Amino acid sequence: MQRVARDIKHRGRIGFVPTMGYLHEGHLRLVRAARRQSDFVVVSIFVNPIQFGPKEDYRRYPRDFSRDRRLLRSAGADFVFYPEVTDMYPEGFATYVEVERLGEGLCGKSRPGHFRGVTTVVAKLFNIVLPDVAVFGAKDAQQAFVIRRMTRDLGFPTRIAILQTAREKDGLAMSSRNVYLTPEQRAEAPVLYRSLSLAKRLIGQGERSAAKVKAAMRRLIRKTSGRIDYVEMVDTDELRPVRTIKGETLVALAVFFGKTRLIDNTIVRA
Repeated sequence: MQRVARDIKHRGRIGFVPTMGYLHEGHLRLVRAARRQSDFVVVSIFVNPIQFGPKEDYRRYPRDFSRDRRLLRSAGADFVFYPEVTDMYPEGFATYVEVERLGEGLCGKSRPGHFRGVTTVVAKLFNIVLPDVAVFGAKDAQQAFVIRRMTRDLGFPTRIAILQTAREKDGLAMSSRNVYLTPEQRAEAPVLYRSLSLAKRLIGQGERSAAKVKAAMRRLIRKTSGRIDYVEMVDTDELRPVRTIKGETLVALAVFFGKTRLIDNTIVRA
């Protein structure tokens, strides 16, 4: 892959979309965006073991490479990079990349070590694929912000593009993990989007207390079977919790439906 990347860089710009596979329309939108911004599009498919905790879903994470390859061909990808775990983490592997502060709250608080795994694998992928632009989805906002900081701090010659969250018709953010939901859970899951919409409406009406907005969101979610992991509001620079909503603020949440953990977010400006 690195030899291919070195060759095509002489002929044009490389756009890159890193994924864990089991692709949906949200992923394909990222691929099409990369197609518009580059001459060659590389998509990686790699379920990264070091970003999963010991009790998380690494073993059962959905995988279907043949289907993914067909979808990527139709979306305009030029190359699919599909390494084995031993290719990415050979025996004796001992080097990790970690972004301080930004990965400590939100998902990082409930998934210790997760973002160290993300930044390590993305740094490796950037060194292998040599992208001019890498495209990420806003659903994983904390991940995108962490990668953007890593890219800046380590001097990667890669522009980070963050695309708006792709949603189902009822507002549920598209996710490979949605396949885990029972029909009853799937019917309830759009409460994440409704709670974010409620937050935007309250802030638009002049509410500036983060505690009051979060309380309203929690009340709405608790009308379902969803179990709240977190509901939080943070600044978009250091991802620190805010008490008073002002300027640009990330409203983010994670909710369990059964064993399935779903995340979503929106950015508000006050």
